[in-house]
Amino acid sequence: MGQSKELDPKLRNRITGLATRAARAALALGDLDTATKNAWIVRCAELLEASKAEILEANRLDQEEALSKELPAPLVNRLSLADDKWDHMIAGLHDVAALRDPVGEVTDSHLRPNGLRVARMRIPLGVIAMIYESRPNVTVDAAALCIKAGNAVILRGGSEAFHSNQALAKVLRQAARETGVPEDAIAVVDTTDRAAIDILLELNREIDLLIPRGGPGLIRKVMENSTIPVICHDEGICHIFIDASADTKMATEIVLDSKLRQLAVCNALETLLVHRDASERVLPQVLKALHEEGVEIRGDRATCDVFSEARPANDLDWATEYLDKILAVRVVDDLDSAIAHIREFGSDHTEIIITNDHANGVAWQRRVNSSTVGINCSTAFADGFRLGLGAEIGISTSKLHAFGPMGLEGLTTQKFILTGEGQLRE
Repeated sequence: MGQSKELDPKLRNRITGLATRAARAALALGDLDTATKNAWIVRCAELLEASKAEILEANRLDQEEALSKELPAPLVNRLSLADDKWDHMIAGLHDVAALRDPVGEVTDSHLRPNGLRVARMRIPLGVIAMIYESRPNVTVDAAALCIKAGNAVILRGGSEAFHSNQALAKVLRQAARETGVPEDAIAVVDTTDRAAIDILLELNREIDLLIPRGGPGLIRKVMENSTIPVICHDEGICHIFIDASADTKMATEIVLDSKLRQLAVCNALETLLVHRDASERVLPQVLKALHEEGVEIRGDRATCDVFSEARPANDLDWATEYLDKILAVRVVDDLDSAIAHIREFGSDHTEIIITNDHANGVAWQRRVNSSTVGINCSTAFADGFRLGLGAEIGISTSKLHAFGPMGLEGLTTQKFILTGEGQLRE
């Protein structure tokens, strides 16, 4: 971080001031009752709907600039707030308002032999900073979850979504003023200068947790330079394993939904593994259905043997998050081989087995240690909303503190609370 000493002092003061105000706001926010926090969330939804035309115009400007800069198609697709994305964003706010507030919840209460009662209470983390790319809806989702969990939030979106994020921030902060929530508890960095990230990474006195969401370059930069504890939302190299006993129709439907439901998302299927005993019975139909939907198949030799339209794959394909109509396919000898492949090439995101063998399903869930592990279902269920968490702040691929889709509880920690009657330590 030595390079940060040469950063523009005005920018440093600006970002440090923003974080200092957020830290002060977090202290006040932690004392707010649930009703006030929920009132802010509901008012956000109302004001967003009232400002929809203005926000979508800012979003259109971001998309036009992205196209003019010839940004990759998946990145441009992630920028849109239109149609169902808008509806999901608003619905997510109402879902979060309806969720139980974890702050103040007391758990694990027990009585010690000396009569001292020991319990744990959920408390906010403090100030959470998010650095993320594309997806301006993250601005709203993250703010709602952080505020409901009693945390101030500093949001630094990508330059490609700058206009959208500023328009959204204006509404979120207005709702705070109107409902008694500290306005500085919702801070959106108002510059595209990448040096702002370098400054944020140093502010360990003001910021309690850093969450990066984006490509490998962003994640690597944050992990290598942050002085703040980090929870990563890393790339999603998600796998499905078609076991020997898999039903062909079920396998086809699950693979198609996992790959094609939405391409530019981290829970989309990227690598399909197939038991050798299912390669001739199940695989041809699955690949035919994918091919008819325009998916390019990159397979190992066994895959190419059973499906002539497949292109030969290489080791890079097994470790690539395509976010596109491309799928890597590999035939493996057995369950052990499938798990070994995931351990070598996976990103600890989401892994599904399609099987009619109960023992293999149980072994899969026990031995595969990604953040979401399932039997006979789509990878698309690796999502906070689908798992009942309301909107999510991200999907953690870090095993410490939170793992998988992060909802309200993932944005809190626990303190010990003691209740005695004059006990002294002997």
